[in-house]
Amino acid sequence: MPDEPKSPSPTPDPKQTPAAGSAAASTPEKHSAPAKPAGPAALPWDSPMVSRLKQRYGSGVEASSYLGQNYMVVDSSVVAELLRVLRDEERFDYCVDVTAAHYLEREKQFDVVWILYSFALNERIRVKTMIADGESVDSVVSIWPAANWLEREVYDMFGIRFEGHPDLKRILLPDGWKGYPLRKDYGIIQQDQEWVQINLGIESGQ
Repeated sequence: MPDEPKSPSPTPDPKQTPAAGSAAASTPEKHSAPAKPAGPAALPWDSPMVSRLKQRYGSGVEASSYLGQNYMVVDSSVVAELLRVLRDEERFDYCVDVTAAHYLEREKQFDVVWILYSFALNERIRVKTMIADGESVDSVVSIWPAANWLEREVYDMFGIRFEGHPDLKRILLPDGWKGYPLRKDYGIIQQDQEWVQINLGIESGQ
C-alpha cells in the first residue's frame, strides 16, 4: 500500500509559544538599594567668644555646630582653665550637666562633656575633652558647686576621677560594687548576680 500522506505540522500559535529569553523576562529584575542619604554634618562655629578663646588657647580649642548645637572640643591640658573662663568672663553661670561617653576603639577612650548655660545670654554650649583610660580631669566643683553630684555620677558609672573633688565616691551604686556599668566592656548582669548573692544571699532576678 502506498504510504499515507503526512499531514503538515500545525503552525504554532505565537500567543502560546514562549519567546526566546522569556525565562529571563519572567525573573524579577534586581534593583540595587538606593544610596543612603548623607546625614547632617558638623559645621564650623565662629563667634566673638570663640575667637577670644582661640586667641588665648590656639589649637587647644576646636569649635563646631551640629544641628544648631554649639560645642567645643578642648585639649585636656587646658579644659579646666577654659571652663573657669567661661564662667567668669563669658557668663556661663549654670552647669547643666557633666557626663561622659566610652569609645573602646580609640586610644583616648573617654569623652568628658560639660553642658553649660548662660542666663544672661540665653545660650547653651557643650565643652568636650578626651582622655585615656586611667587619666583624670580637674573637678569643677569650685566653679559650679552643683557639679559635685554630677561628677560623682560620672565616677560611679565610668570610673573617671575628678581631681580636687571634695568627696568623690559612688552616688547610685553601693560602695562595694565592682566596676563601672556604663563602660562598653562591662558585664552588668554577671556583676549584679554576684553582688546580690554575696550581699543579700539570694538569687538575682536578672
